[in-house]
Amino acid sequence: MHIRDATIDDAQGIMLIYNDAVEHTTAIWNETLVDEANRQSWLLERQGKGYPVLVAVDGSDKVIGYASFGDWRAFDGYRHTVEHSVYVRHDRRGAGVGFLLMTALIERARKLKKHVMVAAIEAGNRESIALHLKLGFVQTGLMPEVGVKFGRWLDLAYLQLKVGDTIPTGLGVVL
Repeated sequence: MHIRDATIDDAQGIMLIYNDAVEHTTAIWNETLVDEANRQSWLLERQGKGYPVLVAVDGSDKVIGYASFGDWRAFDGYRHTVEHSVYVRHDRRGAGVGFLLMTALIERARKLKKHVMVAAIEAGNRESIALHLKLGFVQTGLMPEVGVKFGRWLDLAYLQLKVGDTIPTGLGVVL
């Protein structure tokens, strides 16, 4: 297994993992499947904003997982905080792929001088929460019944990791 930056050629592999999560899990609170063009657009948009999209690939260079982060909220004051996602192909879960992707993603956040990474995880997803806790994230909130999928209400757990200590300078209101 190898972790690298995603290319446009990885969009199909990313799409397959995304759609599997949509169809079979509560990791993605969406019920609409996407096509390869959708994932290509998403990939190019993320990279165009300077944000990483990482893939884990096997010995045949097939995508077995992916991770990325983007803006947490749109307002200027949140520009040092990012929200991330990490997904692993169903047959490779529990094999350390998510841990390696997250480790690489955290390092990218540090290099980009981000301060906090936020995880928003379905509260029943014990595996994902355990992974994040192992990486040093702390749970900071729980929002009961804020989503619905598969005919049931879902709770959202918030976790965060401080990845940087630098206090930004030059912040102020420009009139």
